[in-house]
Amino acid sequence: MAKFELKLPKMGESVAEATLTAWLKEVGDTIEADEPVLEIATDKVDSEVPSEVDGVLVEKLFEVDAVIQVGQTIAIIEVDGDDAPASTPEPAQETAAPAEAAAVEETVTTAQAVVAPAQISNDGDRFYSPLVKNIAQTEGISQSELDAIPGSGLEGRVTKNDIMAYLKSRGTAAATPAAKPAAPAAAPAEKKPAAKAAPVSVNGEDEVIEMTRMGKLIAHHMRASVETSAHVQSFVEVDVTNIWNWRNKVKKSFEAREGEKITFTPIFMEAVAKALRDFPMMNIQVDGDRIIKKKNVNLGMAAALPDGNLIVPVIKNADQLNLVGMTKAVNDLAGRARNNALKPDEIQDGTYTVTNVGTFGSVMGTPIINQPQVGILALGAIRKVPAVIETPEGDFIGIRHKMFLSHSYDHRVVNGALGGMFVKRVAEYLEAWDTNREI
Repeated sequence: MAKFELKLPKMGESVAEATLTAWLKEVGDTIEADEPVLEIATDKVDSEVPSEVDGVLVEKLFEVDAVIQVGQTIAIIEVDGDDAPASTPEPAQETAAPAEAAAVEETVTTAQAVVAPAQISNDGDRFYSPLVKNIAQTEGISQSELDAIPGSGLEGRVTKNDIMAYLKSRGTAAATPAAKPAAPAAAPAEKKPAAKAAPVSVNGEDEVIEMTRMGKLIAHHMRASVETSAHVQSFVEVDVTNIWNWRNKVKKSFEAREGEKITFTPIFMEAVAKALRDFPMMNIQVDGDRIIKKKNVNLGMAAALPDGNLIVPVIKNADQLNLVGMTKAVNDLAGRARNNALKPDEIQDGTYTVTNVGTFGSVMGTPIINQPQVGILALGAIRKVPAVIETPEGDFIGIRHKMFLSHSYDHRVVNGALGGMFVKRVAEYLEAWDTNREI
């Protein structure tokens, strides 16, 4: 029998570590190739880690809530000799194991001795990555100190550089007793959550529901976005009668040929991608006092999850897709989002976001910007309404299919003219739809 090391796989360029949230297999369980062994969580997404081989789980190297680096061995699986990968040199592992174990034990003992009184949590208004929490605990930084550190990362998040800079300045200021009151100076800000945490009466008939990890992250992101961006909205009503009739005409033949349905979403996404090419200053991000003009048009597509939470998979280079490609991308990402099967790199690097509030019957909405982007478009429900139709023979009243486009944008960097012209251009693309278009 040989042993196979199950390692934490790479999960995208910006993901270096993950938190182990649950073991799906126990020691002694038989495992098949591609069968999930454990669940992990990152700042981006929750996912499962499958086994690469058939075998028996003989050792778990981490407990639940442990932080694991990409490439680290998570578990040992015993496999038949023929199934063992040649890249697993067992003797070398036996030699290195005692030294590694001793180093890990020494690190854990030292960290526990330093931070036993201070445990960092994400229960407040800010989310801290496992790396930042580890540094804070190792260096003896209290929760209140960490909450007072200004963050330069996405949505004000404290990054590794932020906390290292704080440690450096704290070390310099340690020799000056007067510098210590810097922490109490943040005390007034500490009282902010107290105002929110107003007394809530709970009686025996009430049900107390704990927020999920993703729910907490979404709550933090939404609040941080409102505090970061100066949200302004523009609304345009669009006549999509031509699109409605065209889709009814082609949907059966499209499904028969492509094996999947064509919805309105890819049509709208195509129009948004074209408008972003026409107005590249909507395809930007804000980094402090700098504006980053993005070369690629990567469209985020907000999707509701079965548990009521929201996730935003990203269609990369959306402006380069034809309508068939856009339809397949939308259907694929939406389906895997509902099944919690998205990969971490499929929900990052978005440059603009579209959300379909019409799915739930909403006529319009005022969506919150997905930081660090500067705009988000809400698609309202399509309704049959009476409308004035202009013809060479005169005006008359007819029944048309119409909808509202609600455009939220960051008024710090997008003025009303640009925000209004962008959503108007989207509307123009939709109203000029060719009813004889072939796909």
